[in-house]
Amino acid sequence: MSTLAGRIRRARTGDPAGFDHRLVAPMILGSILNPINSSMLAVALVPIGHAFGVPPSQTAWLVSGLYLATAVGQPVIGRLVDSYGPRKLYLMGTALVGVAGLLGVLAPSLWVLVLSRVLLGFGTSAAYPASMTLLRTESERTGMKSPSGILATLTASSQVIAVIGPTLGGVLIGVGSWHLIFAINVPLSVLCLFLGARRLPKGAPKGAPRGTDVPGMLLFAASLTAFMLFLMEPGLAHWYLPALGLAAGAWFVRREHGVTEPFVDLHVLRGNTPLLATYGRQLLAYTTSYAFLYGYGQWLQEGRGLSASQAGLLLLPMSAVGILVTALTGRRREVRAKLAVGAVAQLAGCVALLPLGDDSPVWLLVVIGALFGIPQGLIGLANQNALYAQADPARMGSSSGLLRTFTYLGALLASAANAAFFHDGATSAGLHSMAWMLIGVASLCLVASVADRSLARVGRDA
Repeated sequence: MSTLAGRIRRARTGDPAGFDHRLVAPMILGSILNPINSSMLAVALVPIGHAFGVPPSQTAWLVSGLYLATAVGQPVIGRLVDSYGPRKLYLMGTALVGVAGLLGVLAPSLWVLVLSRVLLGFGTSAAYPASMTLLRTESERTGMKSPSGILATLTASSQVIAVIGPTLGGVLIGVGSWHLIFAINVPLSVLCLFLGARRLPKGAPKGAPRGTDVPGMLLFAASLTAFMLFLMEPGLAHWYLPALGLAAGAWFVRREHGVTEPFVDLHVLRGNTPLLATYGRQLLAYTTSYAFLYGYGQWLQEGRGLSASQAGLLLLPMSAVGILVTALTGRRREVRAKLAVGAVAQLAGCVALLPLGDDSPVWLLVVIGALFGIPQGLIGLANQNALYAQADPARMGSSSGLLRTFTYLGALLASAANAAFFHDGATSAGLHSMAWMLIGVASLCLVASVADRSLARVGRDA
């Protein structure tokens, strides 16, 4: 039997028996495009609001624009990856990131900047489903049942960027202006295009679906967009938005049951309760995670009176702890304990927000950030490993895209919460009100993690 060292040597020398590590660089670089744009914005919302003279309730659209586009784009592009292969979609997506970056630099108004973020959302939607499809293809070729090491590498890379992002954003704002957090996408896009063109394999994977359900994709996008627009500005005046969402959703379900190659195979999902539970946990966990990231970042500047650079530094402990936790636990395939511990830490972090005030000591702010780093290092990777074991291999791209959709649905709910609780500014009272909501969400995530008995089997036979 081959040793681990032998497998690594074969991979490095191009032996077919080993994982092709030439794929790792473009996979990592593409996968960090979304987290770097997310984390840098956490300290840029206040300066952008000041530049355009708008309150947090309007700058929240910079968050929602990216995540609405990503929530729609991930499963759509994932389905296209299943049909046409990862290379084409990866190259198209990363090229769009560069275009969006240029638009953001030149944006004359807030709403043009929101458009730039929408384009960033669609552009960054390609790399993750492309990477998951490549992992599945390589696993089948090499006989690896679970690429937990590669998954841990991808997750740790995103967390490293989450470490760099707020601090880098604060530095760029201090050196130049918030425009630079958009400009950085241009060189990143060029590098992705270079590596993707040279290293990613051509063609579609074996067993690729033959058709592309464009009407199903459009109905899915319409339903999701209508609901998210309502959540951003809920009220009786906008009653037509949830009505449109329900109508488009009902039409979508009816269509998907009647076509040969549906965009989302509802029959498979209906019979795959563990996968549906994984999507639900992802939604709950990331509602809390993103509400903390953006809400806490704004409160540090407006409520606590810190600069963008100082706020970025105080967010470092969160991602630093996340990286450490991933390094210590990433190669362990069992997921149930990770999810339970991550949910408990997330709940404790939400409770710790309640006593914060305008004069809270810095050491307490550091401790809270570090506490939120524990679930960052556990929950996302655990859900990825769960999905890898639960999803239909032939639909790995679209299934992983849906996982990201639920991630960004959580981000959208978090953005709506920020807009609601910080309507008149990121005050300590608003932070406390949001914390009570997040305590409820984190409690549901804990229950969903502990009660799911199917998780006990994940990783045991890998």
